[in-house]
Amino acid sequence: MAASTRAIFLSCFHGGGAEVSRHLALRPRYPSMPRRPRPTAVAGDAGEGGGSSRGDLEAAKGAAEKAEEEEEKVAAFEVNGMSCAACAGSVEKAVKRLPGIHDAAVDVLGGRAQVLFYPAFVSEEKIREAIEDIGFEAKLINEEVREKNILVCRLHIKGMTCTSCTNTVESALQAFPGVQRASVALATEEAEIRYDRRIVAANELIKAVEETGFEAVLITTGEDRNRIDLKIDGVLNERLIMILESSIQALPGVEDIKVDTELHKITISYKPDQTGPRDLIEVIESATSGDITASIYPEAEGREHHRYGEIKRYKQSFLWSLIFTIPVFLTSMVFMYIPGLKDGLEKKVVNMMSIGELLRWILSTPVQFIIGHKFYSGAYKAVCHGSPNMDVLIALGTNTAYFYSVYSVLRAAISENYTSTDFFETSSMLISFILLGKYLEILAKGKTSEAIAKLMDLAPETATLLIHDHEGNVVGEKEIDSRLIQKNDVIKVVPGGKVASDGFVIWGQSHVNESMITGESRPVAKRKGDTVIGGTVNENGVLHVRATFVGSESALAQIVRLVESAQMAKAPVQKFADQISRVFVPLVIVLSLLTWLVWFLAGRFHGYPYSWIPSSMDSFQLALQFGISVMVIACPCALGLATPTAVMVATGVGASKGILIKGGQALESAHKVDCIVFDKTGTLTIGKPIVVNTRLLKNMVLREFYDCVAAAEDNSEHPLAKAIVEHAKKLHSEENHIWPEAKDFISVPGNGVKAKVNDKVVIVGNKSFMLSSGIDIPMEALEILAEEEEKAQTGIIVAMDQEVVGIVSVSDPIKPNAHEVISYLKSMNVESIMVTGDNWGTANAIGREVGIEKIIAEAKPEQKAEKVKELQLSGKTVAMVGDGINDSPALVSADVGLAIGAGTDVAIEAADIVLMKSNLEDVVTAIDLSRKTFFRIRMNYVWALGYNVIGIPIAAGVLFPSSRFRLPPWVAGAAMAASSVSVVCWSLLLRYYKSPKKFGN
Repeated sequence: MAASTRAIFLSCFHGGGAEVSRHLALRPRYPSMPRRPRPTAVAGDAGEGGGSSRGDLEAAKGAAEKAEEEEEKVAAFEVNGMSCAACAGSVEKAVKRLPGIHDAAVDVLGGRAQVLFYPAFVSEEKIREAIEDIGFEAKLINEEVREKNILVCRLHIKGMTCTSCTNTVESALQAFPGVQRASVALATEEAEIRYDRRIVAANELIKAVEETGFEAVLITTGEDRNRIDLKIDGVLNERLIMILESSIQALPGVEDIKVDTELHKITISYKPDQTGPRDLIEVIESATSGDITASIYPEAEGREHHRYGEIKRYKQSFLWSLIFTIPVFLTSMVFMYIPGLKDGLEKKVVNMMSIGELLRWILSTPVQFIIGHKFYSGAYKAVCHGSPNMDVLIALGTNTAYFYSVYSVLRAAISENYTSTDFFETSSMLISFILLGKYLEILAKGKTSEAIAKLMDLAPETATLLIHDHEGNVVGEKEIDSRLIQKNDVIKVVPGGKVASDGFVIWGQSHVNESMITGESRPVAKRKGDTVIGGTVNENGVLHVRATFVGSESALAQIVRLVESAQMAKAPVQKFADQISRVFVPLVIVLSLLTWLVWFLAGRFHGYPYSWIPSSMDSFQLALQFGISVMVIACPCALGLATPTAVMVATGVGASKGILIKGGQALESAHKVDCIVFDKTGTLTIGKPIVVNTRLLKNMVLREFYDCVAAAEDNSEHPLAKAIVEHAKKLHSEENHIWPEAKDFISVPGNGVKAKVNDKVVIVGNKSFMLSSGIDIPMEALEILAEEEEKAQTGIIVAMDQEVVGIVSVSDPIKPNAHEVISYLKSMNVESIMVTGDNWGTANAIGREVGIEKIIAEAKPEQKAEKVKELQLSGKTVAMVGDGINDSPALVSADVGLAIGAGTDVAIEAADIVLMKSNLEDVVTAIDLSRKTFFRIRMNYVWALGYNVIGIPIAAGVLFPSSRFRLPPWVAGAAMAASSVSVVCWSLLLRYYKSPKKFGN
């Protein structure tokens, strides 16, 4: 389940062990609920006292124990028919009205509802009926089995030219049995499919795409295994292939083998826990006695290979078309004005057919049928599937011009008085300009994903592998391709070198610069047992690192995958373009036919003044030109590229700045934000409390006082407890001081701890805990607590044997630039509100210091979410910034959830945007980036639609009667190509985005 999955960032930022799950996926708008209820006992933030929570971990544990006692149960339902957030809200409300419902969450994208309920009061069947009563189909599912069988497959799709193509592929995939959701992106030319592997296999999805007329190449099946392409050098025959397959299959962990003899490539799927690429290469070479050598296939970076291949094809096609098109252009538009050449070209060959016409016919034919073949095949496939696209418009326009020209020339050849008019230059120049436009468009689109390429380049190309003997001693080392690193390999990292793989240090100590991953500017000290992240830079010492997560499991790969998924997700505004594109091409065809018909009939009606029609051209020819121009200029390519290219660039730029935006919807919602709700601890403050003052109310030695308090608090993992224990250690000279034994330890979430230390009953906690324990708080202690609250410090009361003996003051320093961030948000017309579980005194003091006027204190987690909903009902678009488990409900409820990267994995998964650097100023950057992105999207739409609104009438000839101005079809084709390129280039300008100057690096 999503909320219980340990996200990658926990290991990145907190040094999680090998057991930490590495799956970081793009989360739906309504994330899955945890198996156990969110801890309602949590009263505030981690690290806040005086009515605040005494620990997320303790609260979660307490809530889980309580849930087990009350026999709560989780049920998951597949819900069909939901289309928007309003549908999800209806389902949620219908379920929550039932008796015995603890909580419910609805995933509108995944089509499911998850309910936490008490079986003594309500059954799964009753819940299902309640959902169906409001008009949706519901079916109980086995969540455990479902999660294991639901995979996300990625395909590279060749041949898509506009949104009509993407809609065709998307519809075909959505209709396939077992497919839950399919998203096809024109800008990346990829499809992301969420499917049930029990019902459908990845190769069947490829066939489904190919049946729509496009070519599909598998990127990943989404299964929990690695896939590698190996290049085979040597002569392959049936015997060697059989030996290779049987030898590789015998290796543990190998799941699938595919041999491509033409490309000399072997594709192997394997489990990284059991084998790896180096083992596979060794087996291949040893099994064939050295006749065959293997290496990492140079084209294994699939996406880039396909893109470069497509760029190369379009470039070659364009250059070949120029060879034929330039002579056609010269003979029709240049040489006709040079006296000597004109006479030669007009010389008759057969009857009225001239040399110039024959040359143009011969030269334009290869362009029309060989170079332009891809437009024919694309148009044929599109028409067969009832989804006309750009290829249909191009094929119709160029064929109309070409075949009319052929008719005219042949008629001249058999006639003694017919003067032909050909448009061979129209068809050949039109194809040439479209090929040039597609070439420039692919070049530009490739630059939209440069951020991902830069992330991937963080990993070093080579690594130094240490070779050990049977006793574990290092006996040698060798340099290997970093892609050949396997799990449990020991890698040597020298000063100044990059860490080649995620792992942990087994020898040496150094400082590692992790800023490219975590954003932490200061190098982090590393010694034996500490975790390191692949792609980070070792500063000064030598480290021996044991690889734990390699290949697709690495932190870097997970971040890249998250950004890729974000770029695949469509922004809601893109639906506008999709709806237009569904009817646009048929409408253009009808419009072009009407244009031709109007002009043709106009020339045939005598008695109406059409003296402005050129004498050298009859009404049919003029109408033909106008019809072709309309057909070509109205291609919807620019409209389809307006949103995805901008979203791709923005998510890539965000990732490079440490801001992970989970898709177009998060980006679109962020630009509308006019109210931000901030958590306090770990968000506005650093989140690492320190003891700043101690006030003893009884005569006793300070060290003895802290020995007792630390002994009690040492059993707690609460941040306040850790701060007290760390402070107590400073009072002892020895490094590992042993505290007195604490007996009968009790932790009360949100209040404090109680234990027996040195025959004294020690109680440490807040005011309410003391009162509930029957301890009178003297006036002097109350005055001290009030003073500490005024200073934005948390006062923790210490009582021994039912008597208050001291107060420990703990402060959580405010983050640098917090005041400047709040001030800058005000200048952006964004209201800031602080909602915290801490006491009012501390909350007000923090609010005054950072400049927040609206404050809500002593708020429980569910109250934070309720406040967010109140603000939404008042008409505001609300963002929530938090880092703790208790912030998750509010993060989900908000229009945009922003999680501090160093926070808990649950908060990170619940959020729409992750601020990896944990810098508060990144909140400003995220909103500013989203606003600038949507400004560019709007401008893209203005240009794309405006271009058609202005261009179509001109192409149809509205200016011709008054000014004799015509838009030749080849000029219309050039303008159409230029519109797509201009939209992509306008989006590309986002690559130069800079954070607001006040916070820019």
